[in-house]
Amino acid sequence: MRTALQYLLSLIFIVQMYLAMAILALYWTPFVLFRKDAAFDAVHAYCNWVRASAAVLIGLKSEVRGEVPQDECIIAAKHQSFFDIIIIVSAVPRPKFIMKKELLWAPILGWYARKIGCVPVDRGRRSEAMKKMVADVKAGTAEPGQLIIYPQGTRVAAGAKKPYKVGVGVLYNELGQDCVPAATNVGVFWPRHGIYRKPGLAVVEFLPRIPAGQGVEAFMAEIAPVVETASNRLMAEAGLMVKD
Repeated sequence: MRTALQYLLSLIFIVQMYLAMAILALYWTPFVLFRKDAAFDAVHAYCNWVRASAAVLIGLKSEVRGEVPQDECIIAAKHQSFFDIIIIVSAVPRPKFIMKKELLWAPILGWYARKIGCVPVDRGRRSEAMKKMVADVKAGTAEPGQLIIYPQGTRVAAGAKKPYKVGVGVLYNELGQDCVPAATNVGVFWPRHGIYRKPGLAVVEFLPRIPAGQGVEAFMAEIAPVVETASNRLMAEAGLMVKD
C-alpha cells in the first residue's frame, strides 16, 4: 500500500514538474526578451520549484554541500539522473552545458539553453565544437559562467561503474580554468529511468577545486578517484553500499 501511494505521488510529481516548466517558461519569456540575464533567473526559479515540490510531494529533500563556485570554471560532475542537474543549476549563478545540438530544437528547453550560453555539439563532430569553444573563451567571446560537464559522458546508475572520458581532461587543459569536481547520491532516490521516486536526502557535494595548470594525464588520474570516492561515501550515507 505504501509503495503504491509513493508510486502515485511520484507520477503526480513528474506531471506537475513538466507543467511547471511550461508555465514558468511562459511567465519569464517577456523578461528574457528584454534582459538576457533573466534567463538565469528563470532556470533558477524552475530548479528551486522542482527541489521544493520534490520535498513536499515525494519526501525527497535535497542539499548542496561544499563551496559553491561563483567564478568562471569547469564543474566536472557525477551524473546519475535529471535531479542532480536540477540541484547543481539551482546552486551556481551562471550554469551552462555542452549539449547535443538536437536539444536546441526542443520546445522551451532549446530556447532557454541558447539564452544561458549552452554549447551545442553535433554528433560525431564533438572535437570541432570543443575547439571552437576553447577559441571563443580565449578570445573573450564566450558567455562567462560555470561550464557543467559529465566526465563519464552519460547518466550512470547508482553503484554502477563507467570509465571517465579523456575529453574532460583535454577541455580542462585547453581552457586553462580551475575544475570543481562534484559528487552525488541522487541516483539512489531518483533512477535514470522509470517513474518511482524514493523519499530521502539527495545530496550534491562540491569538492575542493583542482587548480588550472595540470597536464591531461595528471588531471585524469585525479578527477575519477576524487569524484567516485565522494559519491560512494554519499551513497553509503543514503543506505547503498558500493563495492570498490
